[in-house]
Amino acid sequence: MSKSIKLRGGVVLLCLVLSMLVLMPTLFPNSTPNWLKKSFDPLHLGLDLQGGMHLVLGVDVDKAVESRVDGLVDQIEGELRDKDIIFKRVSRTGNDRLTVVVYDDEAGRQIDALMSEGVYADLEPLTLETQGGYIEKNFRYSTEAVSAIKDNAVKQALETLRNRIDQFGVSETVLQRQGSDRILVQLPGVKEPKRAVALLGKTALLEFKMVADNVDPQAVAGGALPPGTRLLYERMVDRKTGAVTQVPLVVYDKTVLTGDLVSDAQVRIDPRFNEPYVSIDFNAVGAKRFDQITAANIGQRMAIVLDDTVYSAPVIRERISGGSAQISGSFDEQEATDLAIVLRAGSLPAPVTILENRTVGPSLGLDSINQGILSVIIGSIAVVVAMAIYYNLAGLVANLALVLNLIFILALLSLFKASLTLPGIGGIVLTLGMAVDANVLIYERIREELRLGKTVRNALEAGYSKAFLTIMDANITTLIAALVLFQFGTGPVKGFAVTLSVGIVSSLFTAIFVSRVVFDFFLERYQVKRLSI
Repeated sequence: MSKSIKLRGGVVLLCLVLSMLVLMPTLFPNSTPNWLKKSFDPLHLGLDLQGGMHLVLGVDVDKAVESRVDGLVDQIEGELRDKDIIFKRVSRTGNDRLTVVVYDDEAGRQIDALMSEGVYADLEPLTLETQGGYIEKNFRYSTEAVSAIKDNAVKQALETLRNRIDQFGVSETVLQRQGSDRILVQLPGVKEPKRAVALLGKTALLEFKMVADNVDPQAVAGGALPPGTRLLYERMVDRKTGAVTQVPLVVYDKTVLTGDLVSDAQVRIDPRFNEPYVSIDFNAVGAKRFDQITAANIGQRMAIVLDDTVYSAPVIRERISGGSAQISGSFDEQEATDLAIVLRAGSLPAPVTILENRTVGPSLGLDSINQGILSVIIGSIAVVVAMAIYYNLAGLVANLALVLNLIFILALLSLFKASLTLPGIGGIVLTLGMAVDANVLIYERIREELRLGKTVRNALEAGYSKAFLTIMDANITTLIAALVLFQFGTGPVKGFAVTLSVGIVSSLFTAIFVSRVVFDFFLERYQVKRLSI
């Protein structure tokens, strides 16, 4: 036997062995060795096959713009103090605007110079107003900057949600953007849907705000608030009865520190009350800012606000330079763990609301699996029988290539950690049909060459070489279409595109390479003089 046939046969055998190893955790989960389970994951089923959750989330992108402006206000105040520029106030006005009020023209020129550089370059100056001896300079974000902030808010929310899901332990999820401010989330096989919804829907917008102790919350609870303040409610838990009460608290609207500066969050146990709390550590920028805030506000109360609920409002007794803080609120262990997850995974840049929530039951998934498998079996049997009848022994070679093709497709899907969906099963059926089509083209060419009186070997050579370009052209154009569907499609369309793409690659390998190896082996081994085709 020639070295070429041995080499090509070895390649086919190697691919088959590797494919079976990859598929062992799927086909034989109980008898698969642990080292193999660690190396290869079982073939995952999509949402439509094993059930799960389908969520559509909306991102409040306007809030992201407001938070960015609030951050600039705080930063501008710090720089003005560092540069010894005397000012009256810096505040946010509206959604995308800020106002700087100074006392004279010289300070106004310094403000103009400051706002034209660095991170402030995206701010456009508006009208200059002089009121009561004060100079009021108004700035707003440019349209391009606002669009970029909103776009980044959705992208950051997408990554944050992905981190949360990864820590929650759900695999084979689908997270993708829909439109300008929506995110599609699919969670196959979720065992705790209520907890998953709470974890994803929780904004975890952590803010530190100073308490307006000079304002009586009871007096303004039903009336007008002083400018620059807002009314929130502090969550108070009676440690004896467990009753939760909401105590009104007036805080300044300005956020002095946000949760995006948190580097770590862990659950700790308070030894005094034997209750869990969440310990948070700030990154370098957050630690420096926390140090400045506590140093400038000794004796005042700082409210720790999570999703517009005050969890604690301790008095700042001294400067805190360690860059650490804690959130306590009589959590149970599960609440503290979930809160630590969302803070550790990253605070969402803007509030997220659940616009659509659908649950797919496992009975529907099982029914879909059975129908999908039945369709593959029926289609495969019909193709195998047709090829065996029409092309005799050569049809058996095509059927062998067809079986190997199916094995390779499933192995590649498992190796790439792709999810098998119901449309994906349809893609497999279509791929099997296309694989047979390639063999049909080759066999008809071989028949033509045999009718011209060529020998079996020459007819095989001519049949494969002449059909090659036609097969490649048909499969490559289909592959391009599948890649386009994968790039721009969503959900079921993407699942169909994945299996179709993988199937085309596998089909080309089995139809052109594997079947040719089988023919060459028999021609050389048994000196075949007549081809049963």
